[in-house]
Amino acid sequence: MRDFELHPRLAADTAFVMDWTLCRVLLMNDARYQWLILVPRRDAVTEIFELCPEDREMLMAEIALAGERLKHFSQAAKINVGALGNLVPQLHIHVIARNSGDAAWPGPVWGQGNAELYAAGALQNLVGELVKAL
Repeated sequence: MRDFELHPRLAADTAFVMDWTLCRVLLMNDARYQWLILVPRRDAVTEIFELCPEDREMLMAEIALAGERLKHFSQAAKINVGALGNLVPQLHIHVIARNSGDAAWPGPVWGQGNAELYAAGALQNLVGELVKAL
């Protein structure tokens, strides 16, 4: 297996938070939502069913952990989890903190306006807080 490579679009739209056992944990650079992306560090995987059974089990555990910790950290009313992959074929899971009154509530976040990028200092501060929380 080659070294893990993050899809260029994911690299451009996110900030690195940390690596877990299976997934790279990223923060979406959109200040409208606290939005994590989990990317299994496996080459050429586009679908959950392409992971070996052990990796599928680990993925579910890491999704649950991300959701639980993000909900506690953000005090969100709801955690949305999704795996679309229509624009970025590399398998990645969105874990998004949602609250009534957020920019897309109660609908999905996809296709709702333009991302509002964090200021550089704010992005790095949030990443630092997430490292402690996760």
